[in-house]
Amino acid sequence: MSRPRSKSKQEPKVVEVSREKLRTLDARAAARHFDYDDFELVRLMIASYDELFELLRSKEISMARLRKMLFGASTEKTKDVLSSGDTNSDAEPPPDEPGEGEDSTDSPDEQPAKPERKGHGRNGAKNYPGAKKVSVSHETLQAGDHCPECGDGTVYDTRPGVLIRIVGQAPLQATVYELQKLRCNLCGKLFTAQAPDGIGSQKYDATTGSMIALLKYGSGLPFNRQQRLQGSLGIPLPAATQWDIVHAKAKLIVPAHQELIRQAAQGDVLHNDDTTNKILGFMGKRAKKAALKEATLKEEEEPEDSTDKGTNKKKKKRTGLFTTGIVSLCAAHQIAIFFTGRQHGGENLGDVLRQRAQELDPPIQMCDALSRNVPAELQTILANCLAHGRRKFVDVFEHFRDECRYVLQALEVIYKNDAVARKQQLSPEARLLFHQTHSRSTMDELHKWLHRQFDERRVEPNSGLGQAISYMLNHWEKLTLFLHKAGAPLDNNICERALKKIILHRKNSYFFKTQNGADVADLYTSLIYTCELNGVNPLDYLNELERHADELASHPERWMPWNYRTTLAELVPIPPSGADVVDSPAAAPAADAVGAP
Repeated sequence: MSRPRSKSKQEPKVVEVSREKLRTLDARAAARHFDYDDFELVRLMIASYDELFELLRSKEISMARLRKMLFGASTEKTKDVLSSGDTNSDAEPPPDEPGEGEDSTDSPDEQPAKPERKGHGRNGAKNYPGAKKVSVSHETLQAGDHCPECGDGTVYDTRPGVLIRIVGQAPLQATVYELQKLRCNLCGKLFTAQAPDGIGSQKYDATTGSMIALLKYGSGLPFNRQQRLQGSLGIPLPAATQWDIVHAKAKLIVPAHQELIRQAAQGDVLHNDDTTNKILGFMGKRAKKAALKEATLKEEEEPEDSTDKGTNKKKKKRTGLFTTGIVSLCAAHQIAIFFTGRQHGGENLGDVLRQRAQELDPPIQMCDALSRNVPAELQTILANCLAHGRRKFVDVFEHFRDECRYVLQALEVIYKNDAVARKQQLSPEARLLFHQTHSRSTMDELHKWLHRQFDERRVEPNSGLGQAISYMLNHWEKLTLFLHKAGAPLDNNICERALKKIILHRKNSYFFKTQNGADVADLYTSLIYTCELNGVNPLDYLNELERHADELASHPERWMPWNYRTTLAELVPIPPSGADVVDSPAAAPAADAVGAP
């Protein structure tokens, strides 16, 4: 029977025990031979079990609080981590470093800037660039009329008042045209009214596929949910029809995706990372049948690669499925591309870099320290993600507060310096000099401190803190490339944010049925997210790609998100004097909209 739980508000103490130590304890328990220290450890384990059991039974704790108690705060912000259950968050560095870090933890500015006051959250008229604008004239007055109030002055135009009205409607609208039919009562000839100008014979406009793709691949709304939404609003659109529409549209805009990949290969900095995904065609019975066929063909073509050298063991067939996200930073814009399938991030990045111009220098590659993120034939200047190294200290903060506090506060200086450089819009070379001036001393002191923990045996290498320190030391040169190479980023956060698009789709749609479906998703997600990165309306962009599919096929480089509007302006003919001027091709109806197959 468990002892009554103490009514104290104090959180239970968490003691970290390595798995190796637990296995050793289990072996000694099986042999009925405990060491003296084992008794204290067993007592702690029993107390922990009792406390956990009481917490769960009392129903006074949420899973979020229990997770925080056991593993620390989920947030990685320094101020939140340091204040998580810590009454001494402003403490000095660990005792073995008297005075160290005082200068390194200061911001480059003498007085830290006050945080900007947050807005009220409302959007003004300028925040609605896609809204229809209607000019409303005064009911009785015009500019130049006498003032009805004083009778002496004249009124003149000033800044108009603004009224914003938002209405709800179905994402996809439909119009039914009832064309009058007349039949001759003598000869039976049938006469049908002509459709209004600009209305072709195709059922689905170019905007239809764009909106479906934007909802699914941009916002994570699966076809079946779109079907239910449209059906409940009286404009039915079956899920199968939606797929037919976006699939047909994808075939037309493939050149834009291929050109996007080619231009991404020319970037100065390339971020890449992986996330898991599912393709049903590669799983279950169908996958086994396909894999058997593929293995048979491969053995016939390349029998020498079917076994490892010096052994009789066959190579393991890769079973993982991944989506690789690559974000390329070019001089004036950013490009995001995605690849789903069996290949890892390094293999996909290698395929992209094969399209890089030979006269260009190797780009900077930012990724985490996993070997699968690096191309087999290294064609990049490798940098590792500092946020990954920092996260390892965040994860063990609850168990090693003083040591982790020192590391997190040191890295906070680096990120503050980078924020200053970004705010001042420094060039890559000026940013490098800024970091060398303000960040190098902090990182040098941190490097010495990390080495000292092992050299003076203050940290057990197999502990959580020891593993975090080992990670930093093993990858130090790549983690600090920003101190040696102009343009090197601190972390891979921009790619992590890009992969959230894939995670959102995976969370709602769960899987792809075939590789073809995954390829279509990669195409749309690449185009949509690249538009978002460059501040471009993705709906308008997808519309214009389909409307100008012929021009896109011949000159895809002119139809990128950052220059397609310029191309459209060049395509608009100059109207004769007195003719009506069309504001933009987007206002004209689609003449070549793709219908459902």
